[in-house]
Amino acid sequence: MSFSGTVKEELLRHVPAARHCQIAELAAILHFCGHYRLEPMGKLTAAGRGGGSGREKEVVQNAEKSAQNTLKLFIQAENEAVIRKCFTLLKKTFNINTNVNESFSKKIAGKSVSCSILLEDPEEVRQVLQTTKFMDGEGGLADLRGPVSALLIKNSCCQRAFLRGAFLAAGSMSDPEKSYHLEIVCTNSAQAEQICSILLLFQVEARIVQRKKYQIVYMKDGTGISDFLNIVEAHVSLMTFENYRIVKEMRNSVNRRVNCETANISKTVSASTRQVDDILFLKQKYGLANLPENLREMAEVRLENPDAPLRELGEYLNPPVGKSGVNHRLRKLSELADRLREVSKEQ
Repeated sequence: MSFSGTVKEELLRHVPAARHCQIAELAAILHFCGHYRLEPMGKLTAAGRGGGSGREKEVVQNAEKSAQNTLKLFIQAENEAVIRKCFTLLKKTFNINTNVNESFSKKIAGKSVSCSILLEDPEEVRQVLQTTKFMDGEGGLADLRGPVSALLIKNSCCQRAFLRGAFLAAGSMSDPEKSYHLEIVCTNSAQAEQICSILLLFQVEARIVQRKKYQIVYMKDGTGISDFLNIVEAHVSLMTFENYRIVKEMRNSVNRRVNCETANISKTVSASTRQVDDILFLKQKYGLANLPENLREMAEVRLENPDAPLRELGEYLNPPVGKSGVNHRLRKLSELADRLREVSKEQ
């Protein structure tokens, strides 16, 4: 199972104790996965989906008020965990028992399973929709894909429950061992902006990007994703995610240190090679015996210890000299070698 699937399985098992939180989570699932069905005289003749055209909403609203039509509520998702959670919430919140149906659709690489719940009892549909604020007291229907009522998510605990339902219904995560990426797929900008505004209440910043016809709320920051898992109370997944982060950050730290050490070694070797070349040139063209005593001693020590760092070279001198003193003497030798090269070229 993917890490995203593991997170959803944990969220599936987490059922809030408070009824208002259960309603907020159920509202999130309806918000992303719910559809209206209109069946007159027991035969399906029209269907109104949340987020459909104004004409479709008008048909649904008018038909709901007609005695000849029956409004049904349909919840469908490809992830079975969403439907299982919806089933649990309907039972605990409204004491509604319903059946979970499976349908299969063909795809290029095999078959895709889609699970669904259909509420057919008019009283149950009315109770669920009015409680989740998608239906008013007169039977008028709200757009399921429109912003969820602020009354449902006014408390911090209900905001957590709403985000939990939103991630279950439309969210996904990449494997944290490979990359940090969490997203929630929204059908319109109003959905996306409401998710972002709720996250901001918890000091978590998310961004919105358009992908084809969808608005994607996403996070690529490890800290933000960690905070999100804490908000939706996926604590086991949070610990697993943090373990991945620790290992990844430690690996990156080790790599940075190794790269730094490698660069320093390469720099030291390059400088040492250049210094030895300069001293050999001086030995051939000028003679080390003609150098001042401090530079002659420095040249001999460097030739005897071509790979030694500057600090170690200073300890071989008599009296010992610090790193800056060694660097100064070697620079003098290099400058002298450069002047001799220029003179050689002119001749």
